[in-house]
Amino acid sequence: MTFVVPDSVTEAAAIQRSLRGKVVLEGNPFDTRYLAALDASHPTRFSKVQGASVAAAVLWDRVKGGVLEVATAKTDESRLFPYLPGFLSFREVPVYLAALARLRVRPELLLVDGQGIAHPRGLGIASHLGVYLGLPSIGVAKSLLYGKPEGELPEGAGSAVGLLSKGVQIGWVFRSRAHVQPLYVSPGHRVGMEESLEFVRSLAGKTRLLEPLRQAHLQAGEARRGLVHPQ
Repeated sequence: MTFVVPDSVTEAAAIQRSLRGKVVLEGNPFDTRYLAALDASHPTRFSKVQGASVAAAVLWDRVKGGVLEVATAKTDESRLFPYLPGFLSFREVPVYLAALARLRVRPELLLVDGQGIAHPRGLGIASHLGVYLGLPSIGVAKSLLYGKPEGELPEGAGSAVGLLSKGVQIGWVFRSRAHVQPLYVSPGHRVGMEESLEFVRSLAGKTRLLEPLRQAHLQAGEARRGLVHPQ
């Protein structure tokens, strides 16, 4: 399968609707040892380097509980699909694929800073990557894109309530640490709804972000700073 960057929003939406039919919402990821946590850093209007976006793929060993390998990639901002809510995958997937290709060990699962099926057309970036690569995937977003919580989220660490769209569950509102802002978890591909939550719970650490994603965030930021202040 060739990754297609569309020429228009209409084409992009049609691709998402088509691929949504390929998403599998079943699977238990707990036998996974090696997962790849993915995050990206983009320039803002205040950035000294305007032309480059950077992605980091952190290979995380669940048995040892640490980083096994890090790979980064960059791409010219002018070559990317415009930043539009709901179409993030067309912007970020190409640079994520470049970073993943540099890992020496193929991951068994993708943990993505973004949405899975909690998306207006059911295909957020975690689902898009999962279907494209044929890998189980889970989306863990820092902000709500789509859906409504089914109730009030308790303040305790590990608490969760369902995230609903038209009465159907599309994910979870999850509090990784007591009294911090929640994360929004949704299965991407080849992972069940309950299993996605339990797997994410197993990765919670000492900060709001899951530790593998926190490491990916740090690596993407460091790589981008290296573009501004090369050694």
